[in-house]
Amino acid sequence: MNALGMIETKGLVGAIEAADAMLKAANVTLLSKTQVGGGLVTVLVTGDVGAVKAATDAGAAAAERVGQLISVHVIARPAQDLQPMLGGPKPPEPPVPTPKPKQTPTEEPEPEETEEEDAVEDAETVSAQLTLEDLQKMTVSRLRTVARKLPQIGMSNHDIRFARKEDLISHIWRVSAQEE
Repeated sequence: MNALGMIETKGLVGAIEAADAMLKAANVTLLSKTQVGGGLVTVLVTGDVGAVKAATDAGAAAAERVGQLISVHVIARPAQDLQPMLGGPKPPEPPVPTPKPKQTPTEEPEPEETEEEDAVEDAETVSAQLTLEDLQKMTVSRLRTVARKLPQIGMSNHDIRFARKEDLISHIWRVSAQEE
C-alpha cells in the first residue's frame, strides 16, 4: 500500500457515489466501506500516491454533488502497522513445508472409519465425553444424528427431524444425566 485515501460522507448515497468516482478516476483499489454511526460513512481506497490523490479529489467532488461531504484525507506511505487496523489484505505468509510420511511396503493401510461409525461411537459416549457447551457448538444436523443413535431419547424419528436445536440439546442432555 503506497497511499491511503479516505472520504467521509453523511449518508450512504454520497459514499457510494464517491467510491464509484474514485474507482473510475484512477487506478486505486477499494479497501473498505465503514458505517461509522450517526449516518457517517467512510470509504477507504489504496494505490499509488498520485492515483489516490486524484481519486479522492474526484470522489470528493462527486460526493458534494450528491450528498454531504464531511472530510477528505490522503496518507502517503502509511506505516505497515496500520494494515491490520484497516482490515486490508494481509501479506502472504510463506508456506510451511510438510514432511511426507514414509511408508514401508510391509504395512497395510487400515480401513478408515466412516462418518456413520463415528456417529455411533459419538452416540454411545455422549454422556461420558460431551458437555453442554459441546452440544451447543454442534450443528443441528450433528445433534439429530446423535439423537437418532440414542435408544432412550424418547423421540420418534419424525420428532427428531423437526426438532429445534434447543429441544435436541435438552433431550440429549437429559439422557446423559440419566445414564450417570
